Amino acid sequence: MPPTLLARWATPWLMAASLLAPAYAEEPVVNLYSARHYATDEALYTGFTKATGIKLNRVDADDAGIIARLKAEGEASPADVILLVDAARLYRGEKDGLFKPIQSQALNAAIPENLRSQPTADGGIFWFGLSTRARIIVYNKAHVQRDDVDTYEKLADPKNKGKLCIRSGSHPYNLSLFGAVNEHMGPEKTQAWLNGMVANMARDPKGGDTDQIKAVASGECQIAVTNSYYLARLMRSSKPEDVAVANKVGAVFPNQQSWGTHVNIAGGAVARYAKHPDNAIRFLEYLATPEAQNYFANGNNEWPTAKGVHPDNPALKAMTGGKPFKSESIPISAVGAHMGAIQQMLDRAGFK
Repeated sequence: MPPTLLARWATPWLMAASLLAPAYAEEPVVNLYSARHYATDEALYTGFTKATGIKLNRVDADDAGIIARLKAEGEASPADVILLVDAARLYRGEKDGLFKPIQSQALNAAIPENLRSQPTADGGIFWFGLSTRARIIVYNKAHVQRDDVDTYEKLADPKNKGKLCIRSGSHPYNLSLFGAVNEHMGPEKTQAWLNGMVANMARDPKGGDTDQIKAVASGECQIAVTNSYYLARLMRSSKPEDVAVANKVGAVFPNQQSWGTHVNIAGGAVARYAKHPDNAIRFLEYLATPEAQNYFANGNNEWPTAKGVHPDNPALKAMTGGKPFKSESIPISAVGAHMGAIQQMLDRAGFK
């Protein structure tokens, strides 16, 4: 067939194919690796798809498992967006080259500077904090005076000898707290503080944060350290035994007269080798909207990070007396930088 006839024959078919192409286009998706294992987050994911039309595929694991998986998968990783629940792990993922720095006016406007990574030379951000949880002290109201535990330093005071319960020192929640204390007090005082806490323990570290609260309520120990949302869950529980535990303990937001209470974050990042980076950014931007931020607050008893969002969570209000508490203002990224030194301090203190 002569070329001119071939072109005349083929053109209508090419035009038809171009009209049909959208029907066969790839469905918009975003692939999420998430360390958030909270059932209430399902509403977040459903809300995102409803708002954007982007399908969300999810893989659940803990922070360490996600970091290990990203390293193993390398450039072949299908991950687009990462959610982790600890500042130190977000910092580690950034330093290991697992995240892509992004530019987002919406996220920069919503999330305070101290709750996101340090910017690159061109203003790119590796990760953003999307919710916060306070590392608070709980105490047995029948046996301990509030003033005896109103700072983190007092956890190591000899007057609290034999009273302290705490989970493993190597757990990320504690490592981040210890890293923050090191930022505030310096290594020498932090080492002495860790030594003092070990001397004050009622038992060896074990269990999770809820176990520490229950141990205080039962009298196994008198004071403990926990993330705020674990206590809020007990306060809002439909089980009478959980409410009874919550009623026996008081909650302190430490260091209100000095640097403020340590807060950790759950945060998000775009994966370095994201195949759908624009969709990943849209997902993170959605998580900073008032709608999503209120899910964090009311679904999992966390505080929003986005400016101007004020949740109506009765447990959070009860813990703070309905007033804002003073939280530390150090860059959360600084906490991760101390992890190696903190682990060595724990080893020297014999903190299990």
